[in-house]
Amino acid sequence: MKKLLVFTLTVFIFSAFTAKATAQNKENEKITAMLDSWHKAAAEGDAATYFGTFTDDAIFIGTDPTEYWNKTEFQAFAKPYFDKGKAWDFKAIERHIYIDKSGKMAWFDELLDTWMKACRGSGVLVKVNGEWKIKHYVLSMTIPNDNTTEVIKIIAPYEDAFIKKLQGK
Repeated sequence: MKKLLVFTLTVFIFSAFTAKATAQNKENEKITAMLDSWHKAAAEGDAATYFGTFTDDAIFIGTDPTEYWNKTEFQAFAKPYFDKGKAWDFKAIERHIYIDKSGKMAWFDELLDTWMKACRGSGVLVKVNGEWKIKHYVLSMTIPNDNTTEVIKIIAPYEDAFIKKLQGK
């Protein structure tokens, strides 16, 4: 009887872990599909799909230090690109997805193949009416550590002035 109880508990615990892992995998697949579709929408100039993937209060942070936009500001910036029928073409090379215990929030990071070469993207997602939406996204260019000094020399004049301007506020 004791062996049967231990066996039953073992099967129950294993089933619970398997069910949780299966649910997490399904959510990861949904997030992956959403993010891939989001990137594809930019490549195809589909502004409705691209911006429909954001929450209304979303923030997008671009590679330039001035690029900190809410959804409306980002739409205004991106409109001329989307109006041409193609904005930018980013493809995920690698992606890591993490989902909180409630299943209502997730975060991710991705390595992207872009016209700027390798970039990193990271973001926060929330579930809105059963769909994953981007609440916060950060795009950054990558710089090999061995080239940091060279890059600093190039960006220093612009960024020194930008930093001084912000410090003067």
